[in-house]
Amino acid sequence: MFNAEKPSLDALPSSAQLIRSTVIAAVSAVAILVAVVLPAEYGIDPTGAGRVLGLTEMGEIKQELFEEAEKDKALHSSDGHSSSVLDEILSVFVGAAYAQDTWRDELSFSLAPGEAAEIKLVMQEGDSAQYAWITDGGRINFDLHAHGDGQSVTYEKGRGVKGAEGAILAPFAGDHGWFWRNRDKVDVIVTLQLSGDYAAVKQE
Repeated sequence: MFNAEKPSLDALPSSAQLIRSTVIAAVSAVAILVAVVLPAEYGIDPTGAGRVLGLTEMGEIKQELFEEAEKDKALHSSDGHSSSVLDEILSVFVGAAYAQDTWRDELSFSLAPGEAAEIKLVMQEGDSAQYAWITDGGRINFDLHAHGDGQSVTYEKGRGVKGAEGAILAPFAGDHGWFWRNRDKVDVIVTLQLSGDYAAVKQE
């Protein structure tokens, strides 16, 4: 059996070297936290490095989406219960399969920087609707969700996008639709096309 030689005491790092290495590691961790993690995750940029690297804007968008989701949840969830699309509903988002030659409704509206809008379809349980929307001028954040009869569900969310298309299959009766907010620096025009089973279109 091979036995490694026991290192001599002179070969081992001294207490001062260990302390110095620990201090360097701690300082590096704090620097990464302040310069990278805080800007990218929370939009907090005390050094200004996050703004230069483009991380601060990422963190600000994350916080804005979180705040918007919490506000919408508080507004629409009467029983505090929110189910996910994977657990509660079959929702199909297919592009070409739902292309429409003639749409039932088409709406177009403009959002200034920071402005928001909501459009909801009044649907019964089991109803289905097809949609396609696109922006002109910039990118926006969106939240496709539904609420009604004490229930709520989030179908899909996105940030910094220019459009989407697919279908909604209503798991319960209520309002099913979109919340958009323009986080770009220019005006954005949104055009929404709709077809399928719904009683009305409500714009808020």
